[in-house]
Amino acid sequence: MAPEARRAAILAATLPLVRRHGTEVTTRQIAEAAGVAEGTLFRVFPDKESLVQAAVAQAFDPEPTLRELAAIDRSLPLRPRLTAAVVVLQRRLSEVFGLLHALGWAGPPDRMRKPPQPGINDGFRAAVVDLVGPDEDALRVPAAELAHVLRLLVFSGTHPMIADGHPLDAPQIVAILLDGLLAPTTPEEPRC
Repeated sequence: MAPEARRAAILAATLPLVRRHGTEVTTRQIAEAAGVAEGTLFRVFPDKESLVQAAVAQAFDPEPTLRELAAIDRSLPLRPRLTAAVVVLQRRLSEVFGLLHALGWAGPPDRMRKPPQPGINDGFRAAVVDLVGPDEDALRVPAAELAHVLRLLVFSGTHPMIADGHPLDAPQIVAILLDGLLAPTTPEEPRC
């Protein structure tokens, strides 16, 4: 196996174990899951901590999520497009929240944070703005504002503690975003 492929296989096997066992995961467990000898781990990574850090860094990488958002079918109507985006974002957040919990962290440690990354939030915002695309004219707010509110709803509606153990699902989040929470009224009745 080529060195990069071996490294990728080891990282792929490590992340689920870290989510399950936190830093208590053993190199033996990782080696078994990766289908390699334990010594192979140390030819690729200097120690267990480096391996765990590399797996965690990979989990925080926003690029796979941005690629998933870019792959959403733009020919779908706005509501299904946004629902698909929320599913992608909720999956990412659930994975990150689970990893942080398994590691006993409130957030990524300073050593995992690269120099300030304003581009990450900008990247997600731009991905949602792009997803809204030609339907922006149907909105009461600019697409960038919709993207901001969507991220807030996804984060708070997905976080297990903020949602009090009752997370919102993707259709609920999109309905709140697009329809609000007021009951429909007749054209003669004001909504507020």
